[in-house]
Amino acid sequence: MSEVRLQVQNLCKTFGITKAVQNVSFNINKGEVHALIGENGSGKSTLTNMLTGIYSIDSGTFILDGKEIHPRNQVEANKEGVSIIVQELGTLDGLTVAENIFLGHEDMFVKFGIKNTNAMNRRATELLHQYGFDKIKASDPIENYNFEDRKLVEIVKATYFNPKIVVIDETTTALSQEGREELYKHMNRIRAEGNTVIFISHDLPEILDKSDTITILRDGVYIDTIKSADVDEDGLKKLMVGREVSGAYYRADYGEKISDEVVLSVKNVTVPGLIKNVNFDLHKGEILGFGGLSESGMHEIGKAIFGASYDREGSVTLADGTQINDIPTAIKHSIAYTSKDRDNESIVMNQSIGDNIVLPSLDDLANSAHLLSDKKLKEFANKFAVEMSVKMVNTDQFVSDLSGGNKQKVVLARWIGKDSDIVVLDSPTRGIDIKVKQDIYQLMDQMRKNGKSIIMISEELMELIGMCDRILIMKDGELNGELDRSPELNENLLISKMV
Repeated sequence: MSEVRLQVQNLCKTFGITKAVQNVSFNINKGEVHALIGENGSGKSTLTNMLTGIYSIDSGTFILDGKEIHPRNQVEANKEGVSIIVQELGTLDGLTVAENIFLGHEDMFVKFGIKNTNAMNRRATELLHQYGFDKIKASDPIENYNFEDRKLVEIVKATYFNPKIVVIDETTTALSQEGREELYKHMNRIRAEGNTVIFISHDLPEILDKSDTITILRDGVYIDTIKSADVDEDGLKKLMVGREVSGAYYRADYGEKISDEVVLSVKNVTVPGLIKNVNFDLHKGEILGFGGLSESGMHEIGKAIFGASYDREGSVTLADGTQINDIPTAIKHSIAYTSKDRDNESIVMNQSIGDNIVLPSLDDLANSAHLLSDKKLKEFANKFAVEMSVKMVNTDQFVSDLSGGNKQKVVLARWIGKDSDIVVLDSPTRGIDIKVKQDIYQLMDQMRKNGKSIIMISEELMELIGMCDRILIMKDGELNGELDRSPELNENLLISKMV
């Protein structure tokens, strides 16, 4: 009989009129990977944010090893033996790697009121070596490192003190396959030591493969807890959505000829240290995919096309000869871009849903006297928020209040509203549930049929295979292969070009 580690009892949390978590109760055992799943807005992150002190509890209790806990912040949660690795960036610029690892626990290195920085760096170096992350230097500013490496620092930060429970909230969607394997290794270690992982992911095959037990939430309500061995992917979808999820997922067409009309031409594009001499054409009505390992340079392609790489060399040229060298020119000439780093580059967190959606379209919504109507702005924002099924109170709600998946829907809503001709999507379905993924794929397919051109950059190989007319593979900053849409195309063919 498994020993209970955490009892969740009658937990409730409300934001305005939104009941994010409603009277939820279930148990989590010692020595298990316990998955928490549900559609965007189901209450998964809200529940774990209460457990880790990020949100306050409205009512209900957490009982950890027989003791009621009420953490008011992450430092208090750590002291109770609970930590979290968040979906977005969980490290702070302006601090070193070591300062980020020991943030809130610096008193370990303070004597007579003076912090011993050398001792902190030595301990951080020992930990980084212990975890196999020797490429990361303890005394370096954290901003010297990319998103992926900063996630590795977060693994150390969340686990070095041997917590009883580690929450991993949508972290794998932000990592390359190599980064994921690193995280899985530490999940297995935590479980083997008799501690517990609460694992949140929208990747159902990953959930079934990596977890022991699964709890399903729907619209803030507890649905069921089941053993991973006793359910399949279709069964999980039904529990999450409340009905069978049927119909087309990826595109079903093969053999369609891509238009000869070139809408965008990229010549000898180089960003020093990241990509070099990249050449390709994008055609009208085409979905062009970019795949590769996380450090292959593929994420830099999107920024370069959108004019967001300020040290870019080479040319990005539209069919009419317009050169795209900066973001205002790109937007003016109907190019849209969504970044992988959603919270920092794709949305304004401390603004409303409505403000975020209308932002790229303000010039289009102004009248001949360049004046904006509040009524028109509100109608516009509401139309596209509803079209993307954003779970919200209304469009005046702050984006920062939304779940990760709903933030992503706002990002997509703003560019659908803009009705851009060329859309660059970097990791468009990251952190999005199965039903909304299906909606986005169908939306992309419709955009393609309407003559829009899409560049999709993704680390999800099945997504590239299922949606793209052509896939370009990046390796070490250069193009290393081109694969055409085909029923025979498989993950192994892509991987062979990546490594």
